[in-house]
Amino acid sequence: MSGVHASPANIKTIAQAAERLGYDSLWTYERLLRPMAPLLPGPDGNLERIPDIYQTTFEPLETLSYVASFTSRITLGTNIVIPLFHAPVVLARRYATLDQFSGGRAVAGFGQGWMPQEYATAGVPMKRRGAGFDDVIAAIRACWGADPVEYAGRFYSIEASEVNPKPVRGDIPIVVGANSDAGIDRAARIADGITPLSFGLDMVTAQAERFRTAAERHGRNPAALTVTAQTNHAMQPKPISGDRPFLAGAPKQLADDIEQLRDRGFDGVLFAGLPTDEISAQIEMLDELRSLVPAG
Repeated sequence: MSGVHASPANIKTIAQAAERLGYDSLWTYERLLRPMAPLLPGPDGNLERIPDIYQTTFEPLETLSYVASFTSRITLGTNIVIPLFHAPVVLARRYATLDQFSGGRAVAGFGQGWMPQEYATAGVPMKRRGAGFDDVIAAIRACWGADPVEYAGRFYSIEASEVNPKPVRGDIPIVVGANSDAGIDRAARIADGITPLSFGLDMVTAQAERFRTAAERHGRNPAALTVTAQTNHAMQPKPISGDRPFLAGAPKQLADDIEQLRDRGFDGVLFAGLPTDEISAQIEMLDELRSLVPAG
């Protein structure tokens, strides 16, 4: 949950409801800042500021550690954190701490980001994306491995040291948010899963197929990797009529879309926050959607 209605109390209410209703996971994300400058094209062709939802965004790992304290089963993921903004040993330890506090429920969702202002704020050149992303993830995985940890990469190095805590099960799944061919191919090589944005059923299916084919080409077992479709459309209390975007609309419409994705081998769907500040209305929609989507 983010935006003007985000608060510790609301986050707790929604998280506990999601676990009680049988949802598999809860996710949040990183946004360093919301620039005043217009960055995104609007419907009239002029640039607009990025949406109000980014006005308030709590730090993701602290938020998920808070959520871990009053939940017991539900998976806790980030979609996404940009690892290039962090020292890999610090980020690895923060995820491992969340994993310990939650009893092994953490998922590390990473991405490369897109906003020049955030890269400038973090003091990292945008040209480091790509090779730097590979390097930081390799360094993080090294920190989660057996001591002594030692790593020497292009941008990062760790002298032989003990680095703790470790993840509960020895590792934390890494999923990558990517939509470009290069990003999908990179995820197939270094990640445990992918979370592409769903601009349409056929498009996201093609992205999933590319990911699995590329993974197999790298000698990996595609069946052991996950593909989770995500949408930035908020669930609506009333159905959308006419030309409806994929994974948008009321719970019944989303349930139909989710069933199509399941038929095409997707492992899950990650959908955006809900459009209303009425917490009870949000929970009612979550309850309705859960009742329409069979488990499994």
